[in-house]
Amino acid sequence: MKIVLAPDSFKGNLSSLQVATALEQGIRRVLPKANCVKVPIADGGEGTVRALMHDQDGRHVQKTVAGPRGAPVRARYGLLDEGSLAVIETAAVVSLPLLSPRARNPMLTSTRGVGELLLDAMDRGVKRIIIGLGGSSTNDGGAGMAQALGAVFRDRRGRVLRRPLAGGLLHRIHSIDITGLDRRLGRGCKLIGASDVTNPLYGPRGASRVFAGQKGADGRMIRTLDNNLRHWGRLIRRDIGRDVSNTPGAGAGGGLGAGLLAFCRATLRPGIDVVLQGINMQRHLEGADLVITGEGCLDAQTAFGKAPAGVARLARRCRVPTIAIAGGLGDDAPALFAHGIAGLESACAREMGLSEALSYSRAHLRNAAERVMRLLLVGRMLDQRH
Repeated sequence: MKIVLAPDSFKGNLSSLQVATALEQGIRRVLPKANCVKVPIADGGEGTVRALMHDQDGRHVQKTVAGPRGAPVRARYGLLDEGSLAVIETAAVVSLPLLSPRARNPMLTSTRGVGELLLDAMDRGVKRIIIGLGGSSTNDGGAGMAQALGAVFRDRRGRVLRRPLAGGLLHRIHSIDITGLDRRLGRGCKLIGASDVTNPLYGPRGASRVFAGQKGADGRMIRTLDNNLRHWGRLIRRDIGRDVSNTPGAGAGGGLGAGLLAFCRATLRPGIDVVLQGINMQRHLEGADLVITGEGCLDAQTAFGKAPAGVARLARRCRVPTIAIAGGLGDDAPALFAHGIAGLESACAREMGLSEALSYSRAHLRNAAERVMRLLLVGRMLDQRH
């Protein structure tokens, strides 16, 4: 039996490869000779570089750039296809874990370091760049990134704003000047923004109202940030001539999606589609009998851009059934049956606290995989009897 193991990471706990390894160990308790093919995946957030570089020739590059609050961070990205393709994770530069809990404030964080990584990649001669947008601590609409790439912003008095722009400063911008923007963007170098969300830039479903609370903003900050992104979107339309605010994914990465569209002529695509195409997932599915996927929590929202649903859709087109194993299942998780997932299993077989679930996650995953395989064997026996 060929079983493709294609989970996303269990964020803050296990990488996708660690999850796949634990699942394989559980499967081999029941089917020791099973052909288990481990294919780590991601959907544009943490693990995207690792997923695209798995089993492919490539190398990592390290570069010191500005972190979310300006302090330097050592960020790493991947080079593939003989150096013609760079894969960058926004999370490697401006993720929440780079900040102490007290320092998490999207009014003050900037994507400037993302722009510095883009410059470094282009200086190395890459022709394509994939940017994973998940896991940011920012809400600046990509303004900090644009500064690093050569855009100039002025206030009402015509003075250049030189301080790295953060989400709380966007209202000070009165005009945008892109005459000094790096000319390689969108011409000599094509950019793709990979995201697991389709939110617009601002409004009820925008970057600030949906995600800023997770990044340390209180209610008053969220209202300010949303108004700032509304102002930002209008400036982009007036001064650059691109109406990006309502493009699906413009709100990804705290509005970085909109910045990529406006300043980098980027294309936004579902992150899971970018990864599945990049690793040639269809090749791995050839001759497969089963796919097992999963992530930390599965619920009805998983169907909208998350990795397990993307894996299941492709597997269904290849006529391979998919079972999803998660750290936890929401009450609405059965909605996923309509999206290609044929079976669901929770890694935790009983009620337990989060600390216990995380501490013994590998054991829980092994046990869950064993339970799934034993149930599949029962189904096989029933099929043979009838």
